Amino acid sequence: MRKTLRIDEEFVSICQEILKEGLDLNSWGFVESSDQFQTVKYCGGFDATENEFTFSYYDNNGKEFWLQLPLTDIEKVVNGIIIEIEIREAE
Repeated sequence: MRKTLRIDEEFVSICQEILKEGLDLNSWGFVESSDQFQTVKYCGGFDATENEFTFSYYDNNGKEFWLQLPLTDIEKVVNGIIIEIEIREAE
């Protein structure tokens, strides 16, 4: 079953930080970090192997889920074009 998460202000704020960096895909590969962005519910960063931003999301019960999105979708999240993202249970 496909599970989605409605994007909240906390995640939009992370995406705004990513855009502020002004880096392209190649540059993100050089500053790869799995925990560059940390908030109450999210922890993640750029993964050069996946060539996407990967995050752990923790729900209100502390259950961990994984999500990922390409750099091209970050601006779409900030602009409200993408309002949900697919998540999967952490393995």
